[in-house]
Amino acid sequence: GAVTLYSVSGGSFIPWGERHTLRFLVLLVVVVIMATIPLEKWIALAYPAYAVALLMLALVPFIGVDALGAKRWIGVGAISFQPSELMKLALVAALARYYLRLPPGEVRKAANVLVPLGMIAVPVLLTLQQPDLGSAALFVALGLSLMFLAGVPVRYFALGAIAVTAALPAIWSGMHDYQRRRIDVFLNPGMDPLGAGYHITQSKIALGAGGVAGKGFMLGTQSQLDFVPEKHTDFIASVVGEEWGFIGMVLLLAIYALLILLMMVMAQRCENRFARLVIAGSAMTFFIYVFINLAMVTGLVPVVGIPLPLLSYGGTSMTTLMLGLGIAMSAYVHGRNS
Repeated sequence: GAVTLYSVSGGSFIPWGERHTLRFLVLLVVVVIMATIPLEKWIALAYPAYAVALLMLALVPFIGVDALGAKRWIGVGAISFQPSELMKLALVAALARYYLRLPPGEVRKAANVLVPLGMIAVPVLLTLQQPDLGSAALFVALGLSLMFLAGVPVRYFALGAIAVTAALPAIWSGMHDYQRRRIDVFLNPGMDPLGAGYHITQSKIALGAGGVAGKGFMLGTQSQLDFVPEKHTDFIASVVGEEWGFIGMVLLLAIYALLILLMMVMAQRCENRFARLVIAGSAMTFFIYVFINLAMVTGLVPVVGIPLPLLSYGGTSMTTLMLGLGIAMSAYVHGRNS
């Protein structure tokens, strides 16, 4: 991430690479410290953290900071953060806490499915008001993944899919104009190549230009000549693809896959249910981030503004992902024999 940000800055660690590296090193120390905290502390904090994150989401329309035509940030002095990022962490912990005390046989009951659905739906609705379709979609994917891992039967997910399909006309009418425009462009990228379709068009050109082995470090024309928009955040994968080609992208995917696989193995080794679900939730968070981002930059899904974990520049997203790793480490250290 730091090397790629150095490249997109034209051969300088300022302004992005330096901050990115410093944040990572500080948060790496935090992860190690978090690993020493007993699991009971995280269990006790799960519901309060969810309540605080929910409150901050509710306050965004009133005290939020306008950026790029939307209110998604809360500013405290010189520091600004995105409550929806913190909610992703809190949602995993709260759902794991809910299933901790629920006997395995009770998970399948319809009444016990409604509670976690409500815990997912409230932040989704609040986030859509900002509007932030990407985070809302991530809440749904993450929450439903946790429910599936907790043992909720597949038939409930099938019924939910039917309900969502039936509600598509209402969902479409409730979308903002720019969101509908993104979907139209996704279905027909050539309809507005210099407007709504510009991002994905330039991203595809950059990825294609990389070929098998790439153009070389700092030699990507699309990124160096600023054709790729948001190249330091949401579309940083396009820079990697252009400079390092198909081989570089496969290696990047292999690193992500290894990290996610290790976390799933950690989850499997834990006897404590909260620990298993928290670690699996952290793994799923990484997976969903990577999947949506790479699908977005390759045109497989509409552009929704999801960063690439630990590569994209962004303090709030990196903090959320690293804190999730810290809790996962703590869960593994203290949850294997409890």
